[in-house]
Amino acid sequence: MKRRFNTTGPCNLKEHYMLPAQARLTELKDLIEEGSYFVIHAARQTGKTTLIKDLVRELNGGGDYHGIFCNLETAEILRNPEEGIPSIVGLVQEAAEVYLGVSHSHENKDYANALRTCLATLCSKLDRPLVIMFDEVDCLSDDTLISFLRQLRSGYLDRDALPFAHSLALVGVHNIRDYKAHYRDDRETLQTASPFNIVTEALTLRSFTRNEVSELCTQHTLDTGQDFTDEIVNSIFQNAGGQPWLVNAIAREVVEKILEKDFQAKIEIGHISQAVQNLILRRDTHIDSLLEKLKEERVRRVVEPVLTGEEETFDPMDDDVMYVLDLGLLRRDNGSLVPANPIYAEVIARTLNLGTQYSMMQKDGPTSTANYQTEEDLDVSRILIDFQSFWRQHSEIWQERYEYKEAAPHLILMAFLQNVLNGDGHIIREYGSGRGRVDICMVHEDRHYPIELKVRRSEQADEEGKKQLKRYMDSMGCDVGWLVIFDRRPGSTWDEKIFHHPVEHESKTIHVFGC
Repeated sequence: MKRRFNTTGPCNLKEHYMLPAQARLTELKDLIEEGSYFVIHAARQTGKTTLIKDLVRELNGGGDYHGIFCNLETAEILRNPEEGIPSIVGLVQEAAEVYLGVSHSHENKDYANALRTCLATLCSKLDRPLVIMFDEVDCLSDDTLISFLRQLRSGYLDRDALPFAHSLALVGVHNIRDYKAHYRDDRETLQTASPFNIVTEALTLRSFTRNEVSELCTQHTLDTGQDFTDEIVNSIFQNAGGQPWLVNAIAREVVEKILEKDFQAKIEIGHISQAVQNLILRRDTHIDSLLEKLKEERVRRVVEPVLTGEEETFDPMDDDVMYVLDLGLLRRDNGSLVPANPIYAEVIARTLNLGTQYSMMQKDGPTSTANYQTEEDLDVSRILIDFQSFWRQHSEIWQERYEYKEAAPHLILMAFLQNVLNGDGHIIREYGSGRGRVDICMVHEDRHYPIELKVRRSEQADEEGKKQLKRYMDSMGCDVGWLVIFDRRPGSTWDEKIFHHPVEHESKTIHVFGC
C-alpha cells in the first residue's frame, strides 16, 4: 500500500509520509533524564501526538525507562473531580496494560488521592523509571484539572521516599500559564502551594521549515516518481507558513483530489493555487474548529487590531496574546502580530464576513466582474464608487452587525470586493498590528490591483497612505493603485467623508477615495 499525506490524526510510518517529530523538539530527552515534569504546547494538528507516541515507543524499546501515552480527552465531559479523577485513573490503568503489559487494577474512593496512589502503585511494580505523556490535558474541566495537578505535584515532591513517575509531560494546545490565568479567582491564590508549580519547562513544537517541507514531499517522489519541484515546494511552504496540517492538506489536495492519484501527471504551480482555494472554501474541520475561537472576547481583543492595522501595545506576556499565539491563529513578526500564514489571513476575513457577503448576495444578487470590465482591465474606480454609495446608505446598519466593530469598515469593503469577484479572481490580504493600514490586492486574469485601507483619525492620513501605498505598489510591480480612507472622526459629515480624486505620487497614479 502506498503511503499518503496525512490530515486525519497521528502519523505512522507504514501509512503516512512523516518527519521525525523529535527533530522539532530536541530538548525532550535531556528533560526526561533530569526527571523533569514539563509542558509541550502547540496549535492543533502540528504533530504533538505523533511526537509523544513516537517518544513512548522509543523509550519502551530502550533499556532505561518505561513509557506510557495517556489521552485525557474522554474525561472532558466530566465536570467535577469526583467523576473526573476516577476516569483518569482508569485511563492510566488502561495505558499501563497497553504499553507495558502490566495489569494494574486499583480502586481508591478518595478521589483527592486516587491518581497519586494509582501512579505510586504502578511505579512500585516496574523495574525501570516511568515516563508518562498526558495528552489533551487542557480539555479537563477546571476543578478536575486542579485536583489532577495537585496529585501530580504531591507525588513529585515525595518521590524520593515513595515510588512515583520519574518524568512526565502535560501536552495540549495551551501553556500551563494559560491554565493558571483561566482559573485565577477567589478559589485559588496560586502562591507557593500552587498546583501549577510542578512544571520545569514549557516547550512549543515549531512549524516545518522549508527544507522539512521539501523532505516530506521528497518521500512522495521516492514512492511514486511524481516530482515536487523547488517552485512547488516554495509555494506550499509560503501558503501554509510551514503549519504541518496545512502542508499535508495542500499536498494531499493536489495529489489525490486535483490530479486524482495520477502519479504520471506533472504538478503545476496552478495546482497549488487551486488546492489553497479549495481548502479556504471548504473549511475543513481543522480550519473550522480554529476559527470558532474568533467568537471569544479574548481572541477578538487581540485579533481586531491585526485586522485594522492599528497600533496596539501588547505586553509580550499578556495572557490573551499568549492564548491566541498558542492557538496558532497569529504569530509574531518584528514586534507585530500577524496571521500565522496566508491561508489563515484569508479565512479569518472570510469567516468574519460570511454573513455580510451572504446578505449582500441575497439583497442585490451576486455581482460580476463583467459589470466592471473594460477592454483592458477591471475598472476598480467604478467598483469603489459603487462601494461609496453602498457605504453611505448602509454603513450604520451593517457596522452594528459586527462584533469586531473597529474592523467593520475593512471587513465590509473586503466582503463587497469578494462579492464583485465572485469566483472570477481572488484577494491577497496583508495585515498586522502596528502597520497603520491594511493592504489588499484584487487579482483578476493575472493582473494585480493594489488597494490600501486606512482610518482617518488625523489630517495626516492622506499623505501617510500615499507613501505606504506607493511601497505596496512597488512590491506588486504596479503603477496604478487605490487608497480608501474611512473617516472615523466624530462629527464628520458625509459631504466631508465622501470624495474621490486621482493624484500623481512619485511617478505612480493613486486614486484616493473617502468613505
